[in-house]
Amino acid sequence: MSDFSTLLISFLLIHTLCDFYLQPKHWIEEKKEKKHRSPKLYLHSILHGVALLIPALALKIDWMNIAIIILIVTITHFTIDLWKVSTTKGDAFSRFATDQILHVIVLITAVFYITDSIAITELLQHDQLPEAIMTTFAYLLILKPTSVAISCILSKYPISGGEKESVNGLVAGGELIGYLERILILTFTLVGSYAAIGFVLAAKSIFRFGELNKSNDRSMAEYVLIGSLVSVVITTLIGVFVTIGLNLDIS
Repeated sequence: MSDFSTLLISFLLIHTLCDFYLQPKHWIEEKKEKKHRSPKLYLHSILHGVALLIPALALKIDWMNIAIIILIVTITHFTIDLWKVSTTKGDAFSRFATDQILHVIVLITAVFYITDSIAITELLQHDQLPEAIMTTFAYLLILKPTSVAISCILSKYPISGGEKESVNGLVAGGELIGYLERILILTFTLVGSYAAIGFVLAAKSIFRFGELNKSNDRSMAEYVLIGSLVSVVITTLIGVFVTIGLNLDIS
């Protein structure tokens, strides 16, 4: 398992360096403008493949596997990046997230191919697999499902008149803020850092409710307060249940 983890982390490190630190902004702009006619798109893809030589040689991967991985990563990176700069569907964040997820999937697959001693059955029998599944499920639960639950609860408290336009403006940014808030609360709950949870709630209160109070809009402030408290309650309960399920110390 250590060989698998070491190789995967090494490949992800190379991906991060090449995709974010070794790719100048003008390369990105040229790719968007020229698409498949951009020399930088080809250079960027080749860089990703060739750079994998560093961890592959350091970990003594045989040359045949190295050549196959370089070829696969180069071609797939080119294809994924070409899709990203060519498509107009979805917002920028969705395209970015999809792009990175696809790259990571390719690297994970490559590592599985190289470390043939690591069978999928071994991963499925790993002692920490149930805990990993439970934790992953908790994070998935606090995102979209919790947002839907909050929306259903808030539908019982309609906002009338001109306040609806202001609420609509809050919803778009509020959903992202809610996601980030719940991720932080669940993470701090799982690691037992309850003081940090208080800091997150205090910071949000200062920036969000201070602005609402200036508008003297009591009904809107109550609307946002209800949504925030429901979000906190649901995330805290999920965090407590997962903590108990993982036999973590909640004292």
